[in-house]
Amino acid sequence: MDAEDKNARAAADAAVAHNALVVDVFGKHVELPPPDHLAFMAGLGVLAALEIIEWPVALAITIGHKLAHSHHGRALREFGNALEEV
Repeated sequence: MDAEDKNARAAADAAVAHNALVVDVFGKHVELPPPDHLAFMAGLGVLAALEIIEWPVALAITIGHKLAHSHHGRALREFGNALEEV
């Protein structure tokens, strides 16, 4: 791997790291959604716990939100994999 490949890989890793929160749990790295997504989901959880909205509605909104934003993370990973192959 030459210097240009290392720089490209570092850029891809930084982009993925910026969009995710990685937590070390018992020696395993667990990748969580970005903090703003966690706050959104926590807010829905609070609304469901206070019975302002019903839990199936909160679950449906959370799943929809996750599906809508999952394409972006997948694109970054595919970009990093493409850089590795080149």
